Amino acid sequence: MIATESVKVLIIDDHEVVRRGVKQILEENFLYVEVGEAETAQKGIAEVRREPWNLAIVDISLPDQSGLELLQELHRTAPKLPLMVLSLHPEEQYAVRAIRAGAMAYLTKHTAPEELAKAVKQVLTGHRYVTPSIGEQMADSPVKSPASPEHPPLSDREFDVLVLLARGRSIKQIAQFLTLSVKTISTYRSRLLDKLQLATTAELVRYALDRHLVD
Repeated sequence: MIATESVKVLIIDDHEVVRRGVKQILEENFLYVEVGEAETAQKGIAEVRREPWNLAIVDISLPDQSGLELLQELHRTAPKLPLMVLSLHPEEQYAVRAIRAGAMAYLTKHTAPEELAKAVKQVLTGHRYVTPSIGEQMADSPVKSPASPEHPPLSDREFDVLVLLARGRSIKQIAQFLTLSVKTISTYRSRLLDKLQLATTAELVRYALDRHLVD
């Protein structure tokens, strides 16, 4: 059923084909919809500051900022703005973290158009859209890392550093990206090695790749 209310949706994703596809799904399911687009986190934040939106659909992997950080910043900037995540990453890797960071729904980019439309409509009514598998993760493992249930949980910052290392960034580059000191990033790397019982950065990279934490 086509929704008749007027809505404004901001899509924050660095892939034009994804933005175009989501826009088409929205236009097919809402009679009156205005869609805005941003290909970077900073442009998305600027759009949210510039004008009000009914919903933001966010990619968890953006070139200029950690997706979890972006969710938190968007939530601080516009506390009443509903946030949805649409990601290439499987639910078990990011979903619980994203929801704890402020998202009201987490869907993969393989989600059927009908389910995406259903999730958007539910979030717009002020309700979370949580798949059964995410619900089980949140209920059964409230403090467990979804990326590595057999190990102690990682903080969001440790998780960010792990993902960035897996993408081939150096300690210095990660420090610049996260606006932290090189010493701080080195400390996070050491914590990761200790928590995950690994010995080298190469092993951290393999760990992340094996668990599909990077595109």
